[in-house]
Amino acid sequence: MNQHSPATASPFRQPKAVWAVAFACVVSFMGIGLVDPILPALSHQLHASPSQVSLLFTSYLLVTAVAMLITNMVSSRIGPKRTLIVGLAIIVVFAALAGTSDSIGGIVGFRAGWGLGNALFIATSLAVIVASASGGFGGAIILYETALGIGIAVGPLLGGTLGGISWRGPFYGVSVLMFIALVATITLVPRTPKPAERTSVIAPLAALRHRGLLIMSLTAVLYNWGFFTMLGYAPYPMELNEHKLGLVFTGWGLLVAIFSVAVAPRLQRRFGTAKTLYANLFLLGVVMTVIAAFTDSPTTVIVAVIVCGAFIGINNTLTTQAVMTVAPVPRPVASASYGFVRFIGGGLAPFVAGKLADHYNIHVPFYLGAATFILAIFVLATGHRILTDAENAAEEAASGAAAAPVGEIVTVGRTGAANGNRPVVVAVDAGPSAAAVTAVAAERAAELHAPLELLHVHEIAIVGEDAVDRESYEQARARVQAALDDLAARGVAASGHVLRSVADHGHAGSLIAKHANAVGAQLVAIGAPTHGDVAHLLDGSASRRLVEESGCEVLVVPPGDGAGNGSATDLLSHRSGAELRSRDGF
Repeated sequence: MNQHSPATASPFRQPKAVWAVAFACVVSFMGIGLVDPILPALSHQLHASPSQVSLLFTSYLLVTAVAMLITNMVSSRIGPKRTLIVGLAIIVVFAALAGTSDSIGGIVGFRAGWGLGNALFIATSLAVIVASASGGFGGAIILYETALGIGIAVGPLLGGTLGGISWRGPFYGVSVLMFIALVATITLVPRTPKPAERTSVIAPLAALRHRGLLIMSLTAVLYNWGFFTMLGYAPYPMELNEHKLGLVFTGWGLLVAIFSVAVAPRLQRRFGTAKTLYANLFLLGVVMTVIAAFTDSPTTVIVAVIVCGAFIGINNTLTTQAVMTVAPVPRPVASASYGFVRFIGGGLAPFVAGKLADHYNIHVPFYLGAATFILAIFVLATGHRILTDAENAAEEAASGAAAAPVGEIVTVGRTGAANGNRPVVVAVDAGPSAAAVTAVAAERAAELHAPLELLHVHEIAIVGEDAVDRESYEQARARVQAALDDLAARGVAASGHVLRSVADHGHAGSLIAKHANAVGAQLVAIGAPTHGDVAHLLDGSASRRLVEESGCEVLVVPPGDGAGNGSATDLLSHRSGAELRSRDGF
């Protein structure tokens, strides 16, 4: 980097409010695998059949499914912070009550209450972290992804450790940890504003009239059926104690987290969402078939379950991304619709699996789970055209060919140079170098007698099975309009574009490159990255992909540089991705 390069900003330098919610996220994600190590112990000590114990998943997930219909309605009326607090309080109470119960029926009932609290929590936690973060949007996402990974991986380990003392231990442990998170949230998280518009309770159901969203939701039902069959019944044939079961599902959780965050985006970029999902669902079906055929071999089941974590991580991320791509409704509504349908599949699967195991044998539920994974491929294929068209529309937005809100063109002054020169493109974001980048780009455009085009990417981040807007589309449009107004006040004519990205952060770089190539730009100006190597690993580096895919010179402007502050030759200027990577490590 040159002397103007900014100091690397760490995504982990965040206010206490963010850490409070992140801690609560870790504990919440622990719940995914927390009870798995104690399932056999519950069955033995409470004299319950595996099918009765499986109701712990059924009650929890079915209530979560129904609650997804009201979470946005509640949040839009009392605000995200209060919704978060209510959800945490419900989890504290019902997790503790589950630990005090002496019957499997009591635990099942209290797990239902736990599901209500969890729905309220997961619907708002990511949004609250993003709103409270001082390390930028990218830093907030990285922190949330870290919490997700730690929670999924540590949950089974904690469940096995506490379960080795008593089956009540995991329930009491969650209650205590969530109480700490509740106190921290109340005292440290600032009040969050209510959404500008209230969400109707029927909006998520009405959204299912859209074929693309319905197909993706039905695909998720089938996928979750197989997933929760594995999660709810695989512990029994392993014949392990609580501690060893905890270690097995910790290995599973580590692969879920790693493949969800670091591998899924790369597969999506290379093969596309649909093709990756087809292959991934097929491989899930193969792994589940192996479990079904070799249920009598504990070692085979253990290895298969751990391997399954990789495919589950990929599927979680790409299915959510596909939903956000095809859904023609606001993100919160799409998330609620999708969550409602998919959790129904997850809730019913353990119950049906138990009945099948009771009436036939333990092989049958796993064969059915394998069949649902394969059937999901055919359901997804019925929406193949919808998904690919939606992805292509997002790509076409980069050339200004798509209609609003995917690629609206906001115009101030002239939109082209009278002399026909190729334009200078500048990428505008909320970073510290935004003003400097625009100023430098305007200078270069004047020197080259070229038209100036402003681009801003409206990003929807996909994190595991959740999604969050970096900003509303109206805010994205206003950001571009404000930059255009400022340029117009200085006598600089320019045009502006808002592009939409629902893939990983690096996809923003690809969209900018595609637009620049489409309009024949002679220069693209961007701000220097302000995050470190961890962020580069997770977001695919928008800067790197812009340089690699654009066909023109890319000017990387550090914060503080701009008009009157150093000549253009002092700035980072590269004509090839190889030179950029070798000199600056992007």
